Amino acid sequence: MGGPAELSRALGTWGAVWMGLGSILGTGVFVSLGIAADVVGSGVVLAVGLAALVATANGLSSAQLAAVHPVSGGTYAYGRRFLHPTAGFAAGWMFLVAKSASAATAALGCAGYLFHALGQPASQAGRVGLALTLLLGLTLLVARGLTRSNQANVAIVSLTLLSLGCFVGFGWTNVEASLLPERVGGEALFAAASTPAALLQATALMFVAYTGYGRIATLGEEVRAPARTIPRAIVATLLVSMVLYVSVSLTAVAVVGPTTFAEATREVAAPLEVVARTYRQPWVSGLVAIGAVTAMAGVLLNLLLGLSRVLFAMARDGELPRTFEHVHEATRSPDRAIWAVGVLIGGLVLLGDVKTTWTFSAFTVLIYYGLTNLAALRLTSAQRRFPRWISAAGLVACLGLAFFVPWRVWAVGLGVLAGGLVVRQVASPVARGR
Repeated sequence: MGGPAELSRALGTWGAVWMGLGSILGTGVFVSLGIAADVVGSGVVLAVGLAALVATANGLSSAQLAAVHPVSGGTYAYGRRFLHPTAGFAAGWMFLVAKSASAATAALGCAGYLFHALGQPASQAGRVGLALTLLLGLTLLVARGLTRSNQANVAIVSLTLLSLGCFVGFGWTNVEASLLPERVGGEALFAAASTPAALLQATALMFVAYTGYGRIATLGEEVRAPARTIPRAIVATLLVSMVLYVSVSLTAVAVVGPTTFAEATREVAAPLEVVARTYRQPWVSGLVAIGAVTAMAGVLLNLLLGLSRVLFAMARDGELPRTFEHVHEATRSPDRAIWAVGVLIGGLVLLGDVKTTWTFSAFTVLIYYGLTNLAALRLTSAQRRFPRWISAAGLVACLGLAFFVPWRVWAVGLGVLAGGLVVRQVASPVARGR
């Protein structure tokens, strides 16, 4: 009874892959592709590929760290063990802030897609109300235990994959072959590469769309045989998501062109549905709308899981109030941490603003994964599963891309980080004890 609280190991490789896909296939594929197209045009396809390379480096770093140190908390835990407790706190703090904003975006995006699919006017008050209702329902589900939540996640991901498969498959039957060279040919990609600042900004935005694989690492105490399961699940999740992102972005640009694709994002925040409405198969747009709603719900579900585990880990280490390390006897889940995260996300939902949150997430998540790669560089030769240069490349890419977002965003992000460190120094018994 006097030992630290422990979570139940309930997930195998397959369940962990579905958990990662449930975190990745949501706001990124249904919204952010259009945002990136607005920045770099047809170069969105190239940005997706570049972001995939950065995500792969980070994923391999996360995989080997999670295999060596399979506990809840992700980079927060890795930073504490391999770098310094302050670095670990910085990672955990940035993760909580960034992903809470992402979760609020997912909730609002889900509400917006649902209103649009039903043909109903979507006022800001209506979107916020529906988003809060969705958040409450999923928080209740997560608080009742991981097994029940994982079953719901499998159903959500299955429907999402079906809708994206139909979008891509039927999309290419609606492409005008004469327009392909202009839209996705070498000349279009070269034009994007000739504006490196825009291309790198779009790459930073698309990188966020891949980072759901980190949920697998944050669930390190809840998977069976973590040294084997976590690396396999992360690599498999990244491979599947890369194929899907490239396929979807290439299809959308090929069907309607980058300008129309970007305008659909700005005007209705439902770009894939707008593209699908141009198909000769009208039912595809309805399926895409349903897939978008379920995908956003899946992202919110998995963010509730991941964020609550980071808060649980930080509380258990005395970095945040210890009340959040409580584990429910029946469900073996960190119930207080789950509800605290739900309240935080709900507060951000009340802002009702989704435009800036994705870019803000890009900066803070890149800093977070920069620390991941830095921690991976500290692994010994015996602990290392992949070449050291992979982590070094991931570190350089993360820190470089972070500052290609608008300066106001990274200035606010650095301010939030500084504020967190001040709060820790004042309020944390661990920090005061040093």
